[in-house]
Amino acid sequence: MSMSQRPQFVYLYDGTFPGFLTCVFESYARDEEPACFSLFDDPRTSLWPERAVETDREKAERVYRSLSRRVSPEVQKWVRHGFLTCAPEKERRLYDFIRLAYRAGPAVVRDLTDPRVAPLHTALLHLWKEAHLFQGFVRFSDQGGVLCGQITPKNRVLPLLRPHFCARFSRERLLLYDRTHKEALLYQPRQWAILPLEEFHLEGPGEEERDYRQLWRRFYDTIAIRERENPRCRTTNMPKRYWDDMTEFQTEAAAPGAALART
Repeated sequence: MSMSQRPQFVYLYDGTFPGFLTCVFESYARDEEPACFSLFDDPRTSLWPERAVETDREKAERVYRSLSRRVSPEVQKWVRHGFLTCAPEKERRLYDFIRLAYRAGPAVVRDLTDPRVAPLHTALLHLWKEAHLFQGFVRFSDQGGVLCGQITPKNRVLPLLRPHFCARFSRERLLLYDRTHKEALLYQPRQWAILPLEEFHLEGPGEEERDYRQLWRRFYDTIAIRERENPRCRTTNMPKRYWDDMTEFQTEAAAPGAALART
């Protein structure tokens, strides 16, 4: 039976990466084609029949290992990172890419003329660039002995930022909150986790913290060369959407007044 003749279903899953890989496993096992992917609590209706897929980590692991063994580690990385992107209908794009990769082999990542490859490649470049920029743009504040920061990314960059910040602050305790996806990276020496966190606000800075912030802003202003100011160049290398979370662009009056964290 060709792909166009395979029965089509809306695959309902829990929104996790293992859940998506379980959907891939079930589509092959049942010889079905997912018409699209939706979350269990998605209120939208569809003309397609629905298939609810419960996450099975053993099945997900089989698919994940096969991407490396049957195709290549690079394809496995594309699928893992592709799930972190903000690309529209990313599950369907990843599913089509996986099917193509199993047939085409490792060279699939170089075929950027294929419509199943090019959009994924573009989304990955956006993800990797955003994660790279955040390595330099994240600002932490000392909150009772814990280094706390918050970001508003477009993609789910915390898994890519984790190795960098956990290695850089290996002896510290830190919390980095993603406001967009409502999750937080938590780290203490030799232990880390990325967990859902519905809401988080930084405390107002204490006297010592305010002094350090003022020193940083003074350093930022001092090294600037007024005669060579180029606002367009600055916004190119430091886009304005990052500024709200950067100490050098903040004033203490705008800082939140109380700490709140609720899972």
